[in-house]
Amino acid sequence: MYVPDLNEACDWSFPIPLLYGPGRLAELGDLCRSHGVKNALIVTDRSSRDLPFIQGALDALAAAGLKGAVFSDVAPNPTDKNAEDGFAAYRAGSHDGVVAIGGGSGMDAGKAISLLAGKSGDIWRFDYDMSVDETLSAGDFPPLFCIPTTAGTGAESESTAMVTDTKALTKRCIWHPTHHPRAAILDPAVTVGLPPRLTAWTGIDALVHAIEAYSVPDFHPLCDGMALQGLTLVYSGLPKVMRDPASIPARGTMIVGSCLSGIAFLKGLGLVHSISHMVGAEFDTHHGLTNAVLLPIVLRYNETSIAGKVRAMSQSMGLETTDFDGFYAAICALLDDCDIPRSLAEIGVEIDEQGIQRLAEKAVRDAATGTNPAEAGVSEIADLIRRSLVAAR
Repeated sequence: MYVPDLNEACDWSFPIPLLYGPGRLAELGDLCRSHGVKNALIVTDRSSRDLPFIQGALDALAAAGLKGAVFSDVAPNPTDKNAEDGFAAYRAGSHDGVVAIGGGSGMDAGKAISLLAGKSGDIWRFDYDMSVDETLSAGDFPPLFCIPTTAGTGAESESTAMVTDTKALTKRCIWHPTHHPRAAILDPAVTVGLPPRLTAWTGIDALVHAIEAYSVPDFHPLCDGMALQGLTLVYSGLPKVMRDPASIPARGTMIVGSCLSGIAFLKGLGLVHSISHMVGAEFDTHHGLTNAVLLPIVLRYNETSIAGKVRAMSQSMGLETTDFDGFYAAICALLDDCDIPRSLAEIGVEIDEQGIQRLAEKAVRDAATGTNPAEAGVSEIADLIRRSLVAAR
């Protein structure tokens, strides 16, 4: 079997320019300059502000003769207020481009700020479920560049962002069809210092993306191919990177697998995400960890509906058996190896029956519920949440 050399740099052009390779963060300045950016706003989350890759990004801008500043007032689950404050910083600093760097929170916040910079005002005018503002085109938005520092979210190649509505306490998807990152840098060296638990949580997030995207019951061979390849890389790469966190090939396997899985979910996602979005909005739980806890119970719920998909996923994972029970057992074993808690209660979700119903009513309206392979209404989602509070696997 062909094994690529993940120590080498590679450039890919689909669906946006992707610059892969260790050390390529140093090319950020040249990349910005090539798109006419002279004063970039670097957007990241609070916990990442003082990590080495932020200074690395600033150094790369300076080496290219460019200005740069950092906005990091971003919560683990970015809010509308974070986006508005970031846009104020963008405008006050006379910036002309956005570098979104970090995990999903930093990249989602950067995308939201870039959207607002295209047309200031209410961020919810970009709600995915609202009519598209056809007066805007790609040239109205400042250049946006994404740099993932975890291998999980897969948000670097897509236009959408998840933002918490602080009034409704729900997560909403924002986008504009002409708003896309100009390029993404996939530098596995940036992820080497990621703590073990975040490596695990974000890695399982990528696994969920691949499984849910492939399970969507639509014909989309492009996304299906990427989902299966992403599943192969993440399932094989996560144990390796947990054993040897400093391995560039292992980190490279994960960041590429995460990117592929992120592209794949353009096809859609499922109940793991729709429930996780609302749990995160109310309890500010880590998205990847919440997904990891919910994955087994949703797989069981979808068992009959994904019967025709399990064989291909099992083969992509290199399993000896290709039935649902073997597939499910392998997923649970990986979760155990990554010390993933077995219930929502263990990650701080304390909620009464009224709260369960409230979460279910919000989750049923999430776009990911509509692409779940098995239909689910409020009662079914409430039951999944109720059981997940005690034991999700």
